[in-house]
Amino acid sequence: MGAGGVTVAMEHGVALAPLLPDLARLRVSVFRAWPYLYDGSEAYEAQYLRTYVKAPGAGVAVARDGGAAIGASTCLPMPEASEAVRAPFLAAGLDPADFFYFGESVLLDLYRGRGIGVRFFQLREARANALGRARFATFCAVERPENHPLRPPGATGLDAFWTHRGYRKRPDLVCRMSWKDLGETEETEKPLVFWMKSLRGDPLP
Repeated sequence: MGAGGVTVAMEHGVALAPLLPDLARLRVSVFRAWPYLYDGSEAYEAQYLRTYVKAPGAGVAVARDGGAAIGASTCLPMPEASEAVRAPFLAAGLDPADFFYFGESVLLDLYRGRGIGVRFFQLREARANALGRARFATFCAVERPENHPLRPPGATGLDAFWTHRGYRKRPDLVCRMSWKDLGETEETEKPLVFWMKSLRGDPLP
């Protein structure tokens, strides 16, 4: 798929290994912005991304402009995801094997509004369907308080975009992850609320 010279393709396995430094830099850069405010390191991110090299069902949709990675979007079967991701589903009596987990999406500002985010969802859903086990796709997004001091004026979330893609918010499913915000001296825990979509037309659990 091309979008003004940009190509987007799903990569997986050892093909991802050479991309890890570029993807780590991309993640650190994009996640510094609202709402994640992530004060991270490229070394940690490169190590984290190795999860997607090693996990058999994982994939990363990579957007490139020429040879440069300008966006990426991760996914893997939920049984291969972290304990923090699986925990709220297990607590609710839901089988992680029924879910395909969409991790993070990052895209440089210059390339937004070109349909790349839509393509990320299409490729990840196709990956889930190709593997054939999961009945539902799901992802989570950080929830920040309305009065957060670093909230930009007029900031709006991506709820309308996700709803248009067929996803429904599940406030009853919340995972908690810790990272260091910009301006913080140590990590603090943040709530991330899940969104969910049926891949086969089954009613949402």
